[in-house]
Amino acid sequence: MLTLASDFGTPYPAAMRGVILRRTDARLVDVAHDLPRGDIRAAAFWLRELLPYFPPAVHLVVVDPGVGTDRNALVVRAGNHALVGPDNGVLFPVARELAVDAPLEAFLVDDDHDDLRPERTGRSRGQKSTTFHGRDVFAPAAADVHETGVDSLETLPYLSLTDDWVDLELPEATVDGERAVGEVLVVDGFGNVITNVSGTYLEGREVVVANGECVPVGETFAAVEPSERLATVGSHGNVELDVNQGRGEAAFGLEAGDAVVLEFGDDGRCE
Repeated sequence: MLTLASDFGTPYPAAMRGVILRRTDARLVDVAHDLPRGDIRAAAFWLRELLPYFPPAVHLVVVDPGVGTDRNALVVRAGNHALVGPDNGVLFPVARELAVDAPLEAFLVDDDHDDLRPERTGRSRGQKSTTFHGRDVFAPAAADVHETGVDSLETLPYLSLTDDWVDLELPEATVDGERAVGEVLVVDGFGNVITNVSGTYLEGREVVVANGECVPVGETFAAVEPSERLATVGSHGNVELDVNQGRGEAAFGLEAGDAVVLEFGDDGRCE
């Protein structure tokens, strides 16, 4: 299996699929091509939440606002998975999940190597673009990694082990007594505001003060009436600020990166 994830929308992923299918008959699975554009941290969050549900696979990831610059290209071996993409940190939160107890190993991609130049009908070899490394670097590398096997990456002539890469760790909330200070990691397509506060913070509570405003705590969206706000725990295990059948980011006035302070309303503020 070879998965593809990007912020490209359409039609650009089709070119990556075409390049891959010229080099391998891998089963291709599109994870998402509507990741928030240019948002490395949001992509890292979603990949960390999604890819661990897959069986062993090669994962092609292209969220690459630095395309064409001197940023490197990487292949990361994470247990029995491999990830292929830009060296901007996007690969590492999910790589740590996939590796379990195995050490991470990163390989630098020589993106000027002749073996990476994609073929296309009408031309024997395509020219490497400075703006579409998804097609011209990462897609052929992902196909080759699939054909070679995760355990044999050292045999690919354009890969070399490296211990120098751009890491990314998603921020953690701070909980001090009954006060949690965190931030919005992402807003999903439903408008749900996903914070980095662990859902355990809401255990046993019926209300919470979110950025100074009292909202009920519910296990489901339907715990409140349509268009009403609530705090709940999302499928990822973090606190969400949502609206039943509405958009939480508009109701709470929050977007990715904004600070979130949660407190309990036991001092009378929620009466």
